[in-house]
Amino acid sequence: MSRYVIRERFLQMGQDADVTDEAGVPVLQVDGKVFSLRDRLVLRDPAGQEVAEVRRKLVALRPTYQIVIGGEEAGEVRKAFFTPFGDRFAIDIPGPEDLEMEGNLFDHEFTISRGGTPVATVTKQWLSMRDTYGVDIAPGEHDLLILAAVLALDLADDREDRARSTP
Repeated sequence: MSRYVIRERFLQMGQDADVTDEAGVPVLQVDGKVFSLRDRLVLRDPAGQEVAEVRRKLVALRPTYQIVIGGEEAGEVRKAFFTPFGDRFAIDIPGPEDLEMEGNLFDHEFTISRGGTPVATVTKQWLSMRDTYGVDIAPGEHDLLILAAVLALDLADDREDRARSTP
């Protein structure tokens, strides 16, 4: 199992974050551009090279975020229309292996599954800071895709917070 820590940077404009492995070794730098027309995150490796991008689709009936890895669409994260008992998002990826995220987005407590089998969990339980949470990913999964999907959820949550606080 791979374990990562996503830690938002304080006192930064946008949605900047650092992703490390559980030993604290940097894995990704996240450069948020949330005040642009299209909310966008650029994920860079420790050398500063862009490895992925998450961007909000402008023409969508529900919150939808596109994940691009290596210049190609790797997935699309879409919020379910009706979710009375928690948050649910679908992660559509090319082929038949779609993923689903379900849980409590506000508390960063949810599970990512494929066909009902958990492949990753996101939790603040083993971390204490508000804007820091852990991601455990099962062996053999596409770690970058799952991390990008989790960051897309964070982007969607921040967008909903901004919408609620705007009169």
